[in-house]
Formats: sequence, structure tokens, C-alpha cells
Amino acid sequence: MRVATVAFYGCALGLLAMGLREMFSGFEENRCTMTYMFEYPEYRRIALPRRMARQYPAYGLYLYGEGQYAQDTRGLKLTGAPVLFLPGNAGSYKQARSLGSVALRKAEALEGGVHLNVFTIDFNEELVALYGGSLRRQTHFLHESIKAILRLYKDHEAPPHSVVLVGHSMGGVVARALFTLPRFSPRLVSLIITQASPHQAPVLSLDTHLLEFYSAVRQRWVGRAEDLRNVTVLSVGGGYRDYQVRSGLTALPCPQDDPSKLSLVVTAVPRTWVSTDHLSIVWCKELVLATVRAFFDLIEPETGQFSDDPERRMAILNHHFIRHPVRVLGEQLETPVSLSGSPKTWSEVNTLRLAYSAPKEGQAKYFLFALSSRRRAYSHFYCRSNNLEMTSWVYGCTQMNGSMCVQAVDLSFGTELLPAYKVLTLSLSELSSVSHLIVVASNLNGRQFTVECEWQRQESQTISVPVPHVLSFGMSVSDVTLNSTGLRHTIELQHFHQVYQAFRISVVSHCKVTKADRLPNVYIMKVPWFREDSVTTSSIPSVTEISGMLHTSSPDNSAGVLLQLHTAPNCHYKVSVRTSFPRVLGQVLRFCGPVLPVYVAVALLLACGGQMSSVVRMGRPLQMSHAVARSLQPHKVDLPVYLLHLLLRYSWFQDGWSALHLPPLDALPATSPDGTTQEGLPLNEDWPRLLSPLLYVLGAAMAFWGSVLLRLFLRLLSLLLAPLHRPSVSRDCGTLHRRTQLLLILCLSVLGWASCGALSITATFLLHLYRVLRLQMTERSLSHMLNLVPEKQTDKDNGTGNKERGTGEKERGTGEKERGTGEKERGTGEKERGTGEKERGTGEKERGTGEKERGTGNSEVLDSKPKECNGAPLLSDSVLQDVRDDLQLHVSLSALLTLPVMLCAPSLIHWTRNLRYSVARLDPDPCWPHSVPLFIASLLLINCNTLTLSYSKTLPITSRLVLPLSVAMVTFSPLHLYRVNYFVSAALVPLAVSCLF
Repeated sequence: MRVATVAFYGCALGLLAMGLREMFSGFEENRCTMTYMFEYPEYRRIALPRRMARQYPAYGLYLYGEGQYAQDTRGLKLTGAPVLFLPGNAGSYKQARSLGSVALRKAEALEGGVHLNVFTIDFNEELVALYGGSLRRQTHFLHESIKAILRLYKDHEAPPHSVVLVGHSMGGVVARALFTLPRFSPRLVSLIITQASPHQAPVLSLDTHLLEFYSAVRQRWVGRAEDLRNVTVLSVGGGYRDYQVRSGLTALPCPQDDPSKLSLVVTAVPRTWVSTDHLSIVWCKELVLATVRAFFDLIEPETGQFSDDPERRMAILNHHFIRHPVRVLGEQLETPVSLSGSPKTWSEVNTLRLAYSAPKEGQAKYFLFALSSRRRAYSHFYCRSNNLEMTSWVYGCTQMNGSMCVQAVDLSFGTELLPAYKVLTLSLSELSSVSHLIVVASNLNGRQFTVECEWQRQESQTISVPVPHVLSFGMSVSDVTLNSTGLRHTIELQHFHQVYQAFRISVVSHCKVTKADRLPNVYIMKVPWFREDSVTTSSIPSVTEISGMLHTSSPDNSAGVLLQLHTAPNCHYKVSVRTSFPRVLGQVLRFCGPVLPVYVAVALLLACGGQMSSVVRMGRPLQMSHAVARSLQPHKVDLPVYLLHLLLRYSWFQDGWSALHLPPLDALPATSPDGTTQEGLPLNEDWPRLLSPLLYVLGAAMAFWGSVLLRLFLRLLSLLLAPLHRPSVSRDCGTLHRRTQLLLILCLSVLGWASCGALSITATFLLHLYRVLRLQMTERSLSHMLNLVPEKQTDKDNGTGNKERGTGEKERGTGEKERGTGEKERGTGEKERGTGEKERGTGEKERGTGEKERGTGNSEVLDSKPKECNGAPLLSDSVLQDVRDDLQLHVSLSALLTLPVMLCAPSLIHWTRNLRYSVARLDPDPCWPHSVPLFIASLLLINCNTLTLSYSKTLPITSRLVLPLSVAMVTFSPLHLYRVNYFVSAALVPLAVSCLF
């Protein structure tokens, strides 16, 4: 192996490791607070009708309870508002304990007996994100569970008419799939909250049932969404800590004019401001509290059930998840408001800025800001306070009485809650009816706080900074220094609107005077086209680094990201923006990582094609590592794909494409929150096409080093299994008799039809793996034997081998003649076999005759009956080389067969886990009957060797089919990973035919 090849793939592996490290660990630490149960949790199973129990034996419905509440609900006489939790992929029904426990503690602190009844469904922890056959079954069971829950309230004075659903991961997708059922009434569900649910598309499209399910859900919610506008849906993504479901996939695919659908990232939720991984989003206390507060605000005090008013639902969700105004929800204030107080409590502020700290002694305090002298010079009024009481604090005066305001309007509804304080920004152009602004700084309870206000000119406090190019590799930097004394600054990061861009944003703050009571800095990265804001808090002075990355791309590339800085007065700030190459790689893998198996399959397929071509040219295959190294041919694969994309822009080519009933081209996943095409798949964008060569290199690196690891694994496993097998020196060890092959084909066909198609594929792979292990043992045995042979004997054997090679060349020249007399030779072969049975009694004579028979023609080569493993030809380097050639060929085939086994593994796991409920066949089975050609070809290839292939007439044609199949795989498989199995079968079937003819 060349050093340059190893160095190249070593660098590619380093890039892959750098990107994976950034994707899995290049984010903030988990700042979520754990939720704890104060009493032992109990899950009471709800008895379902007998028909449901027989139809869904693996599923169950439970009621969550703790302590006294669990005792009170033993009889299932429920009076609370029903909430149903749906677990996701491999999720447990016990994950509802965080939501249920916090809801119980919240109910204990309230008066009036208002509480929640939290139900949860056991979906048997099925892998529905990888196997789509269970999604429809889960949807039907959910429908029946909702009806069973509502029946529990039939004796209640004000029974509920709907159930609130909380779905985690794929549970959120199942919740939306309810509305695709023909007999489901949309009135049964009025609110759905989903957590880290991939609504846009599945993370991995491993079977057709998964994509058909998504297509049906999208068609219902996008194509026929008129009757769903009263259903409120909130989708929450986990942020960068969730590397299983990226937050861009959690955006709801719905009409843009639908106001009842909200999508956001948990980092933008008020009073949360943290990123969660895929599991912690269920138990993160900050998010659970926001959810429970919203639920209790949604309950009508008169009935104790959830409100049916969609506008009220949206107002409450906006209050808790979008913008918290630091006010009590639903508080009604008089308009106008009458203010009171002695003249000593009123102070007029004539300076440009106010900085006030409330004393320890309680007192009333009002600050007046005259608008008449400020309207022309300033555009906004900005104020902030770390007094987080739920009260009004800024008013607009409409009637003055001397130095006091006696009548005002409340302007506090625009307040925004930040981690350290609340802020309010008022536009002066909208305050034409107001003469003065009033800031209330009263601390009648003696609580100390700080208030800072100033007049602002938005133009002077907004700066535009172009970001460095993504390929600058951190060598160039864009920076800006803020010497202003303002309290808030906005930096527009120009040309920052694509997900493949990633930056390290550094903010350095320092002040001339250090104050202990100074409010901290708050930096907010605002994304105009999606609610994925991130908030960072820092002290003064400090050096703060912000990750400049996006979950979604801008749909029109018109607006850039805004960096909003809430700063301290009289301080200096330097903001530097630098491209981070590791984070760029992390973004590439985050968005395009699910496509890598396609490029790994292309590399392995081209490696097998290279070995076929080598057998045609030289009579022997390349080493596995050399074949994989030579498979890196992106120009031969990507250029035809680019050409197809270009041609499909013309209508005449599209018409011809449609006339041939060809499927649409796949592309790398899209990144805009609303980009969709037919079949519910994301739109293609220009930038992913440029990433195809990089993904090809990374896929080839995975194939290269994966083949190295496979060889090491085979050597280790063969060492462990060697004591269980007798030493062998024949290249045909591990092969199967023709009758055995036919019997196995029949048995595996029946097994796949009666149980699971993936089981047949896995069994075939193990049989082929055994063949490789026997070749590995034979190669080791021959190497040891040749090392023990004396040097003279070795020279003699080598001479004999050279003579045999000369005889072999002569035989190849007379091959046509021998084929013409094949029937006669077969008769002779039968006679020789009879003689062989007689000669097995005399070992030495049998060995000599065996060597003679090996060099006397092609009849035995063409004979399908394998030789005995104990046959011992004369030891020579040529025998060892033959075994090594076969080993290289079968290692390549094993590596290629690994992909179908891995892609079919989820359906096999699902079938095995449900054996305790039913021994019937998997229904639906995504691997049947498409797996039949694959395992038949794999069984036939077990007996294949390089000598047989070298005489095949069809091998040259088969070797030329590999490149078109690779191009087709890149064209049609990135968004349909299950199609990889089809192309692998299309390559192995002709190869199996070449081994026979």
C-alpha cells in the first residue's frame, strides 16, 4: 500500500473525526435542571376493550400518579384535565413522570382543585424512526386510547371533549398522523405540543412505509389544512445538543398563513434559554415548567377543562414560549390608568440616560421623560430593570397636572424577559398621543433593584459587518469596536444566511471603572426567518465566545443574522467574527451525515468493480485496500448527476423523464424551514451539490478504514475459531454443494416469507462470512506450512509451480477445444471421481493424482461440486496466492453485504422483540420480496473463486455495469436509503451469473 494513499485517507479520516467531534461535543454543557419526584411514581394501567387488547397486545395505556393522588385515582374517577404523553423512537411510557410530577406539584399550590390527569402510552419501545411499519398501528392505537380516556369522564359534571397531546420525537409525528385517519374527529384533539419531533422528513429513510407515512401526514396538514386551523400545534426543537434530530427538521410543514402553528427552538423559550439533547428535552425542568404553566393557564376555572378558544390558546402559548412580558397573563388594566403620589415621589429626567438603584428603604418613585424635546433627535426609548415582579412599570402620560401625571396608558405589554433583567424598547413614532414617558421605580417591599434607561437613535446604534468567507479557514477576521456609551447595540452580520456557514464570534468587554452593582451583558443572536434565537450572558469585563451557526437557511437570502448586544454604559466592546472550519465540518455532517451511507456503498461497489476488472485483465483481484483506494472517482460519478440536474431544468427533458415513469432525482437534504417538494421531501438547494465531492471523499475514507478494520476483525475471529476446525490447504474450504445451495435457497425463501426478510439476509451474510473465515484460516495454515518446508523443497515446489503455470498457459490456449469436448470430459470426470473414491485409502498416491488432475484441464474447474477441504496439493507459493486472491475477492463481497444487513437491521430487531406477542410474519415487511435476489446471489457467490471468474464470458460485461449502478445510486438514494439494497442486488446478481457461466 502506498504511503501517499494511506496519508490521503488518513487526512480524510481526520476531517471526518473533526466534524464528528464538533457535532457530538462542540456545544455548551447541559445546563438543564433535573426534575425529581417527591413521591414514588405509579403507573396505573387502564383496562381497554377486549378487542383492542387482542389487536394491540404489545401496547398499553397508563395513568401517572404519586402518593395520595395515586390512591385517590385507584377507582379511575377522574376530574382533571386530560393530557396524554406519547413516547418516541425506542421511548418508554415512564418518560411522562417529569411532566406528571411537576403538574402535581403545581396543582398542590393552587386553589380550587384545578389539576391535570397525565396519561401515557406504552408503545413497546419500538424503533419507529427506523422501521415505519408500526407507525400506522401506533396511530390507530392512539385513536382508541383517546376515546378510552374520554370515556373515563362520562360521569363528570363537565366532561372534557378533547385531549391535549404531548409527543416526544416520533410521538409528535404520530400525534399529527391522527388527522389522517378516516374515522377520526378533529374535535377530539385541540392542542398538540411536540418535543424534538422530525416533522419535515425522517432522519433516516430506511423503508418505503416510513416515507409513505410522512407523505400522508404532509398531504393532510398542507394540502387539506382548511379544517385544521382550530387545532393548535407547537413544535419545540432541542438545539445543537440534539444531534439525533436537528432542529431544522422540527419546523412544522404547514401553510404560512396559518396562525395556529408555532415552531421554535428551546433556546428561544423565555425562562428556559438552554439547549437540550434528544432525551433531556423530556425532563429539562426549565422547559417542563413552561409547558405546565401553559397548561394550567389554558384551563377554564369554571369547568376545570382546557379552553376551546383557539385565540386564547395562541395567546397563552405566545406568552410562555415566544415573548414573556413579565406580566400576569390575562390581567386587565383600566385604560387610562390613574397614577397617584406626592410631588416628592416624582422626578423629571432631563439627561440622556437614567441610572437608578432602589434603596433598602421602601418608597414610591416615578421618573418623567418629556417627549417633546426628544422626538426629532431620537427614534427610540430603551429601558431595562432587574426588578422581575409581574407588574406594570412603564407608562405613557396623557394628562399632566403640574409636575405629576394623573392619567396614563400602560406601555409595559411590549416588555421582553431576558436572563438577567427585563427590557422595553419603545418607538417614538408610535407615541404621538403621549407627552411624557413614566418609569415606575417604586420598591414598597424594600427590594433592591436597578433601572437603566436612555434615548436611542437606531441608525447610529446599528452596524453592518460582512462575515468572512466560509473557505477562509479562520485566516481572515471581521471585527468592529463599539466605543459608544449606549445600552444596546445591534450588529447585522451580512451574508450570514446559510447553514453551512459557521463562525466563532468573540466579544471582548472592558470598562474603565469597575462597579459591583453593574448589570451583566446579554448577547442575543436573532434569526429573522425562524425562532432559533440563542442568548448568552456574561459578566464585565469578560471575553465571551458565541457559536455562530444556524438551524435553518434563509428562504430568500435577503436578511442576515442580527447580533443584539445589551451592554453596560461607558464600556468598550470589540466584536470579532472568524470562520471556524471544524464547525463548518460539523454543520456538513449534521445536515448531510445521513447521506454518507450512500457514498460508502458507492465506494465499496466501485471497489468490487475494480476487482472484477483486475480479474479480467490479470486473472487475479486487487487487494481490498488497493481496490477501495482506486474507487475514489468523483468525476465519473458526480458529473453525470450534475448533468441530469441541468437537463431536468428543461421542460422537454422533464416530459421524457416522466414518460419513462422514472422517479424524481434525490438531492441532499434542504435547510430552509419551509422548503418542500412532492412526496414530502425537502427541496434541493445549490450548496449541497457542491458538497457532493467532499461527501464522496468522506464516504471513501469510511469504506477504506472500514475494510482495514474488517480484515483485522476477520483475522482475530479466525484465530479464535481455528481450534474448532482441522487445518486445510484447499481454496474450496467453506463452499457448499450444489444441492446444499438449492436447499438453502428454498429454506431461506420460506423463512423470509414466513418470518422476516431481514432474517434471510442476515443468515446469508453469516454463511458468506463463514466462507471468508475458512479462507482466512486456510491462508494462515498455508503460510505456516510453507515456512516449515525446507529451502530445497521449496525451490523444487516453486519449479514445479513454474512448470504448472506453463502447462496452464498451454491449457488456456486449448480451452476452446476442451470446451468442445466437454461432454466427454464430464464422463471422464465421473470416472475420475470413482477412482478418487478408491484412492482415498492411499494418501500419498491420492495427493499425486490430485495434483495431476488439477493441471489436466478445465473440466474440474467447471464442475460445481467442491473439493474436499482435506485435499492437500503440493505446497507452493502459487497455491497460497490462489487462496489469497479468493480471500481478497470475498472480503470485498462481505464488506458490500454488510450494508444491506445494517439497513435491514431495524425490521429484524422489531420482529424479534415482538416474538413474545406473536410468531407470525412481519407485516408489513420492507425487506420482502426485494431481498430474494440479494440472498440468492449471495448464496451462489459463496462457491465463487477467481479461477472460475477468469474463464467467465460475462465478467467483462458485469464489471462495466458497476459504474452506471453507482451513478444511479447517487442519483436516487440520498433521500431513499433503502434503495441502496436494490442497487447492491443489481450488482451482485450479474456477478453470481458470471461465477456460473
